Amino acid sequence: MHMLLVMLTGLLLLAVFALLGKLWGADAASIMLAVKYFIPAWLAVALVNMWVGVHKAGYTVAQELPILLVNFAVPAALALGLVWWLGRA
Repeated sequence: MHMLLVMLTGLLLLAVFALLGKLWGADAASIMLAVKYFIPAWLAVALVNMWVGVHKAGYTVAQELPILLVNFAVPAALALGLVWWLGRA
């Protein structure tokens, strides 16, 4: 359940970045730039989530690493898909 909530948070953050890009420049290029900035920001959030799992919840790095990969990969893949889709427009 926690993984699902983290991924949904990532999608919400992606939507916020895309909206800020739209408000900033009102064209596809500014949205693409904002979404590209989302990826390192989301990596930082996912790494903090992993750190909390290791240091506070008592999991090992080996247990948390696959969760980190899934939590990061799903929103990042959607972000890259959005960049690709906007690039075609």
